[in-house]
Amino acid sequence: MVDLTVAVRSALRAAADPSRAPGQQAYMKSAMPFLGVRVPEVRRTTRSVVSDLDVRDTGVLVAAATGLWDGATYREERYAATALLGLRPLRGDISLAPLIEHMARTGAWWDHVDELAHRVADLHDAHPTETAALVRGWATDDVLWVRRLAILGQLGRKERTDVRLLAEVVEPNRADPEFFIRKAIGWALREVAYVDPGWVRAYVAEHELSPLTRREALKRIGSS
Repeated sequence: MVDLTVAVRSALRAAADPSRAPGQQAYMKSAMPFLGVRVPEVRRTTRSVVSDLDVRDTGVLVAAATGLWDGATYREERYAATALLGLRPLRGDISLAPLIEHMARTGAWWDHVDELAHRVADLHDAHPTETAALVRGWATDDVLWVRRLAILGQLGRKERTDVRLLAEVVEPNRADPEFFIRKAIGWALREVAYVDPGWVRAYVAEHELSPLTRREALKRIGSS
């Protein structure tokens, strides 16, 4: 049987555009080099390899995601690893929480964490009680990327967003001077504003927030 990790790596290298790679690396300020494959294409390529090999076993998928992440020599391999976690057999699997956290800690940059946030949203939908406890712990972690993951972990949930929980994970981070935390809080609030602008206006009015966070939160709705 073809090794899924090897197959994904081979497919990514076949899709590589070396002329694009330096620009991607510079934009992402990445020490790890790029192959020159755009993120949407990484996702399509990864899904295609899994489909072509007819891989359905969750253990194989998790092993491949872990191998691609920990053994990555190009950044796209890590993008492929997170793409595997979003496939139907793994989506919302609470046992993946330690792996998601590991990726946030070791990836330690916004592109990885922001993608992982969607996997946390899957966990919120499938296991709300356990995931709420998880992100409450992450919200006070020493590592800012883990805190950012807690804040952004309900992205895309729209009307399913637990605003009380969002306020809980934001609270210990409201005064954080770190740009990536302030931006994350504003982004999370802006997402809620699409479905509950009144709640966001009230939250912003009642809490002391950085100017950056306020601007981001009210970008689509204003303060009036």
